[in-house]
Amino acid sequence: MESDARFVRIPLTIYVGRREFVDDGTLRQAELLDSMRATEEAARTACPAPEAYLSHFEEAEDIYIVTLSERLSGSYNAADQAVKCYREEGGEHNVHIFNSRSASAGQVQAALKIRELAESGLAFEQVVDQVEAYLDEMDTMFVLESLENLRKNGRLTKVQALVTGSLRIKLLMGATPEGEIIKLGQGFTERQTLQKMIRRVAENTGHIGKRLVISHCNCLERARYVRDLAEKLCAFREILITATGGISTVYANDGGIVIAY
Repeated sequence: MESDARFVRIPLTIYVGRREFVDDGTLRQAELLDSMRATEEAARTACPAPEAYLSHFEEAEDIYIVTLSERLSGSYNAADQAVKCYREEGGEHNVHIFNSRSASAGQVQAALKIRELAESGLAFEQVVDQVEAYLDEMDTMFVLESLENLRKNGRLTKVQALVTGSLRIKLLMGATPEGEIIKLGQGFTERQTLQKMIRRVAENTGHIGKRLVISHCNCLERARYVRDLAEKLCAFREILITATGGISTVYANDGGIVIAY
């Protein structure tokens, strides 16, 4: 997402073997990907401490926090603890936490919607209500180029990983309304699976007039292919492309594509 002083990034921490990566503006994605490829251990992540959120609560009258899906990360709980501490200490600014029920592209969507509504002059409570309703309707899908991180994190057995790897199966994944990961389909090539994803979107008129955000993990040309396909088959009012941050890189892995609309 574009640089904007109104957005503050609260970084998570990633541990790969003995290396530590802070998911902020200094993270080098290529180094993270190389480290993950070089170790059999699953990458571990740590959510921010409540203090990391609290340190920014006096910077504006209205504070909106967008976290990773509560089903995937402890970030929401950490932010909730921060808000409770702030209130106990007499903090009076408006603060609301949005559980994105998504990640990456979905969090970008939420942040852009907040900015759009806040700049329109709506009151804090109106922004909260409309963004929550927006998240209720948002869909997230993603296509994985590699299954290796799923295997390392125990989502696939070694036998399953070998079978799917030898067949070159690419998974089409999505999110439940609660923000849990589910399998939607698969293909034998990356392009076939990406085409299935966009055709699935096109079949549902709910996308018409919306914004599509495409996040990519080290695969800009693939993201552009998805954009071009969406422009051909769908009726989005706007399509944005952005690179994945560190946490999404861990799970999407090299070549992964995440969309939200």
